[in-house]
Parts: sequence; C-alpha cells; structure tokens
Amino acid sequence: MDLRIFTEPQQGATYDTLLTVAKATEDLGFDAFFRSDHYVSMGSVDGLPGPTDAWITLAGLARETKRIRLGTLMTAGTFRLPGVLAIQVAQVDQMSGGRIELGLGAGWFEEEHKAYGIPFPKEKFARLEEQLAIVTGLWATDIGKTFDFHGTYYDLTDSPALPKPAQAKIPVLIGGHGASRTPRLAGQYADEFNMPFGSIEDSERQFGRVRAAAEAAGRGPDDLTYSSTLVVCVGKDDAEVARRAAAIGREVDELKTNGLAGSPAEVVDKIGRYAEIGSRRIYLQLLDLSDLDHLELISSQVQSQLP
Repeated sequence: MDLRIFTEPQQGATYDTLLTVAKATEDLGFDAFFRSDHYVSMGSVDGLPGPTDAWITLAGLARETKRIRLGTLMTAGTFRLPGVLAIQVAQVDQMSGGRIELGLGAGWFEEEHKAYGIPFPKEKFARLEEQLAIVTGLWATDIGKTFDFHGTYYDLTDSPALPKPAQAKIPVLIGGHGASRTPRLAGQYADEFNMPFGSIEDSERQFGRVRAAAEAAGRGPDDLTYSSTLVVCVGKDDAEVARRAAAIGREVDELKTNGLAGSPAEVVDKIGRYAEIGSRRIYLQLLDLSDLDHLELISSQVQSQLP
C-alpha cells in the first residue's frame, strides 16, 4: 500500500508552505505529493494569502525534490486548453526527471470560474473526453510525425506534438463517483482510478464498474491501479485526535466514519479494509499544513505498519 500526501492549497497556503510539506513528504518516506487545482477557498476559511496555481507549484517542486512522485487530484479541464496542458505537463515532467502524474477531471466549482473569468461550459464531460484523447494522443505521437484531432470542441491540425515527457508514458488518473460515464472514461484512458472520499462499500462498487469498463475497452481490469482519497486525522491518544480534528473544523466521530481518523492502530486497520477491496494507494488529505508532527506520526506509526 502506497501512502501519498494530498493538499488543498486553495484553503490557504503559500508556495513556501507547500514546499515545506513536500520536503517533509519526501524525507518521511511517503510515495508522492499531490495537490488540488482550485482558485477559490471552500467553506468558512478565508483562503489567505490567496490561490497558487497547481502546475506552477509542481514545476517549482519538481526542481526542489528528488524522489517523490508529483501530481494533481484533479486538474480542472475547464482551466486549460488540452494542447497547452499537454505542453505544460510534459515540461514539468522533464523538470522532475520523470516523476509527474496527471489527474484530469471535468471541473465542477462554478464559483471559482465566475471569480476569475473562466468559462464554465455546460458540456464539461464531453469536453473532458476530447481533452483526454488530445493530451494522451499528443504524448503518444512519434517524434517527427504530427497529430490531428477534429472534435466537437477542439480542433488540432498538423501539431508537432512536442515536447515529449521524460517518462515513456505519464500516468493518467481519472476519478469520481459517476456510475457510467466516469468508469467508461477510466476504462479507456486511465492508468489509475481514484475514488474520492468514498465508503468502503461505495468504493468496492465503483472499482467493480471500472474493472468492467476496462474489460469492455479491451483492457485487463488489472491494467489499472485502484486508489482512494480520504481525509486523515491521527493522534497518539484521544486528546491529540480531538485537537487535530478541531484544528480543521471537523468532529472526531464524523472523521472516523468518513475518513482515516483515530489512533495509529485504528487507521492501519481501516486502511487494511480498503486494501481488501482492491485499493493499492491512499491519498491522505492533509488539511492542516502547519502540523508537520502529524506527518511524522503517520510515517512512523501508520506507514511503518503497512505491507
């Protein structure tokens, strides 16, 4: 089981804060550092000092880390043209020495589009399907050949399909709860399917849909990695768990029901239950980025107990 750290910088974080957490992620033996792709905070927080861009952040981290994988959960398809996104991600992959992964989603948070003048089209999912075809098609085009795509929303003619990533294939992540379209796209395009904030029962059901969709697309269901994203709140004792829950504005019982919360032993046990349904990676949503002791505890007393 890989443990990956997942941050939500729109809630309030500078680049320097993210760099500190990413370096701790690397030093403490976690597999990867991921971040969301949002421009407006959610809930009651003020989001100060303001948003940081996901791919500019990852470009910086690519040069300041050495081992950990880096990526997004999820890049919003509404934010970037697919040809430009393919260039950006390939360049950051080169900057990292081949450690980048692309989570790509349709985009959903209308308020941030209004706030920054970003178009918010109705047909987001159909656009996402074309975006996936374009991004993966550009990367897969042999050097010296050109790429063409003529769709409903995007039209590319004689693209040189450059630059190429450092990796032979950048892993593509697709995730979500949708019962039909999401599994179909994952079965066709994804290297990894991520179930965000799902119960064990819902996750097992969705993994089954994706496995069936992969087979329908002519792939083996085990060609994909299956993963989960869950909020994390671990403490050495009940008081520490309660303190960390209060720091992120959540209740302990709710966190234990919907996330990974409690003592290290409780969290190891729940991770094991996700492993039993086929999850091979857990993205730990870390909401208090100032609490590096939390990361150290997870590393020393949770990660160390996992197979």
